[in-house]
Amino acid sequence: MQATIRWVDGRVFLGESGSGHAVVMDGPPDHGGRNLGPRPMEMLLLGVGGCSSFDVVDILQKGRHDITGCTVEVTAERVDTIPAVFSKIHLHFKVTGKNLAASAVERAVKLSAEKYCSASIMLSNAGVAVSHDFQVIEG
Repeated sequence: MQATIRWVDGRVFLGESGSGHAVVMDGPPDHGGRNLGPRPMEMLLLGVGGCSSFDVVDILQKGRHDITGCTVEVTAERVDTIPAVFSKIHLHFKVTGKNLAASAVERAVKLSAEKYCSASIMLSNAGVAVSHDFQVIEG
């Protein structure tokens, strides 16, 4: 994998993935930014949520569960010192489906957390307290 991050101006950066997709990142006005895109640390949270969601949906679909939606709300806390690393990250999954067993969702979330999600496992191994929970919504 590879990525290129190019400074545009102020605190605006353009990140381009090895697969050719681009995203604008920016800082808040009080740090010289213009709020034109997510902060780099927000991108990290988006990556963790995306990685884990990918796993959960994949596991449930491979198990032939009738899922119709999956949302994960990611919340995090950072330490008050520099570097302001994450100390805690929590992923709350809202999985929608028809006759979807909570045990199946629980299994998918657990497999992602413990075996498949490279992003959350890497952060957990680095000392970040990563936690998960879920709710099943009929629909």
